[in-house]
Amino acid sequence: MTSSKSKLFPYQLDAVNQLKTGSVLCGGVGSGKSITSIFYYTQQEFGKDLYIITTAKKRDSLDWERECARFALSTDRDASIDHILVKVDSWNNIKKYIDVKDAFFIFDEQRVVGSGAWVKSFLKITKQNNWLLLSATPGDTWMDYIPVFIANGFYKNRTEFIRRHVVYNSFVRFPKVDRYVEVGRLERLKRDILVTMKYKKPTTSIHNNIFAEYDKEKLKLITQKRWNPFTEEPIKQVSELFVAVRRVVNSHPSRFDIVKELLEKHRKLIVFYNFNYELDILRKFKDQVEVAEWNGHKHEPLPKGEQWLYLVQYLAGSEGWNCIETNVIVFYSLNYSYRIMTQAAGRIDRMNTPFANLYYYRIVSTSWIDSAIKKAIMNKKNFNEHKFSLALKTKTIIEGE
Repeated sequence: MTSSKSKLFPYQLDAVNQLKTGSVLCGGVGSGKSITSIFYYTQQEFGKDLYIITTAKKRDSLDWERECARFALSTDRDASIDHILVKVDSWNNIKKYIDVKDAFFIFDEQRVVGSGAWVKSFLKITKQNNWLLLSATPGDTWMDYIPVFIANGFYKNRTEFIRRHVVYNSFVRFPKVDRYVEVGRLERLKRDILVTMKYKKPTTSIHNNIFAEYDKEKLKLITQKRWNPFTEEPIKQVSELFVAVRRVVNSHPSRFDIVKELLEKHRKLIVFYNFNYELDILRKFKDQVEVAEWNGHKHEPLPKGEQWLYLVQYLAGSEGWNCIETNVIVFYSLNYSYRIMTQAAGRIDRMNTPFANLYYYRIVSTSWIDSAIKKAIMNKKNFNEHKFSLALKTKTIIEGE
């Protein structure tokens, strides 16, 4: 097929020239990985049916169908060029395609980590088809690369990789990696499959931390007395302690006031939140401006008008949709996951945005919990409650220290 190269930017064409089946196309959110991967397909794999495994939200938004239409490809075989079938589905349904052979697969957004059902289906599919994997945030550790390395034939299975490269810490009860060996080989394998798009952003991202207050006495009641003020009962589990701590910190009225000030300044805000009690607080804005929601229960489109709030729950809406109607995102509370925070920020960081500056506001407190989460995210890591469990059990984390 002779698709026009004018559809792609030079950095995307450069990536296409480096791709091969089994590659991981890595590019920041908004860099155009979708169109780059489809263009590669039209140049190298054209004629085979095209299967795209993506997030449920991205499937439902029909983003991939619109990208494919630019190349006269359709989910309707009769309407598609050369009667090629395009099938777009979510990772939740990947098992449905394990018997497909001699097709081309694009796996959108990295979901093949660990050894669960998705990974098993992924490995079965890659044995019988050509494929690419797209990722804005490639693996943090060598363990994350195991499925992709196996799919490329570098190792027979997970056991072989672990036996050759992983040394576990023998002084802990649960499997914990102490170090990796033959790292030079791992680096070579990574370079062989990873194709990074050298995307120069046309925008400037401006990040701001805005400090909210929190109830110090109530937090001490939880951390020192192990008392849950929301249930009026003693705290029995560390997980319950974290839930109570976050609720005390995140529900302080000063956070609502901060959003109110930002709304007056910018007028159109996307607000990411974690918990239902935060949503209940943010819904109070409905008396003042137009408010729409995207979460596990509501899938409302972006609001219209001169002033609005779009309330988005992290897990439900951190990826798979784009917005160029505003250049402001407010993180009402921080998410534990660096990947999710990065994906959420990318909702306004698009190549076709009319804005030169993108504003990101993180609402945080000086509490130990917010400080710890913020530190992890700034270091491009995930916050792990378990690492704090021992300190909490021995009461060494006390407000003011």
